[in-house]
Amino acid sequence: MQQLGALEDLPHEYREALTAQNLVPLWPSLRALLPPGKPALRTRPTCWPYATVRPLLLQAGELTPIEKAERRVLVLANPGHGLEKMQASASIYLGMQLLLPGEWAPAHKHTPNAVRMIVEGEGAYTTVDGEKCPMSRGDLILTPTGLWHEHGHDGTGPVVWLDVLDLPLVYYTETSYHTEGKEQQVTATLGERNYAHGGLVPSPLFARGSDRCYPMLRYPWVEARAALTSLAQTQAPTEAVQVAYVNPETGADCQNILGYSALMLRPGETLTLPVRSPAMVFHVIEGSARIDVDGTAFTLGPADTCCAPGYTPVTLHNGFSSEAAFIFIADESPLHRKLGVYEVRP
Repeated sequence: MQQLGALEDLPHEYREALTAQNLVPLWPSLRALLPPGKPALRTRPTCWPYATVRPLLLQAGELTPIEKAERRVLVLANPGHGLEKMQASASIYLGMQLLLPGEWAPAHKHTPNAVRMIVEGEGAYTTVDGEKCPMSRGDLILTPTGLWHEHGHDGTGPVVWLDVLDLPLVYYTETSYHTEGKEQQVTATLGERNYAHGGLVPSPLFARGSDRCYPMLRYPWVEARAALTSLAQTQAPTEAVQVAYVNPETGADCQNILGYSALMLRPGETLTLPVRSPAMVFHVIEGSARIDVDGTAFTLGPADTCCAPGYTPVTLHNGFSSEAAFIFIADESPLHRKLGVYEVRP
């Protein structure tokens, strides 16, 4: 490989002259920007066990009232990026959010896309674009870019959910901001009812379908789980049992930047994933699984979360012989495809 010159090889006076004109020589940093064969990965395999996150989150509820927090969240930060960057991967932000009985997190909208994967509790809801979406464990609720949303809790006991946003990317492009709003009036029925059966959507003969970019905002876990267990009965044992969260009218990813899916690991199943360019996040909804990320292994139980960098081999294993494991997955595939850098390696 060609040896490139170092910055220190240049005369001090020349470097000062460049700096004075806001100029930087490329060649000393070229290999860092374009390394040979594989990107330089800052994302590290990292795990956030819910058993350690939950008490600290509940303590945050005691220490900080919702009025002073607006959104009471503990960020799941990847040390490879620096904890101060508050990101799980290059494009994924993760946070565990707590809402206590009687609390209301006020309405706002923002440019990053977000989803909520409900972890525990009942009685809370998110109102998105006038649609009130109840929260139950395993439900996926979208709060896409530019849509008003707020959270309320009419039940008892804490409600916790996992936030997944494309915030690192939107922040990097200097397009991240929010706008505060007032409490929404509920004006829309649950869009999921119109798309409750696969392959069937409202007829265009009498209805042009939804005029919203995101016709379905809540994906109930009871439906996703039923789809997985049904698929498992017909899928070949050598094939993965996985469903994607999509826009029911277009079949495209349910959001623009990050992709979301649910995976069922059959009892005793070991699944080796293809080595792909996007980073991935795994969150266990039910059961448990061992996740090996290029030699770094995590054993995840319900509500545990971990991430894996891209270009890295990942193996999933369900150690139980009689119980399936159900895993929520977020990854950067839609972004990579749009950028033309999506890659699968042998």
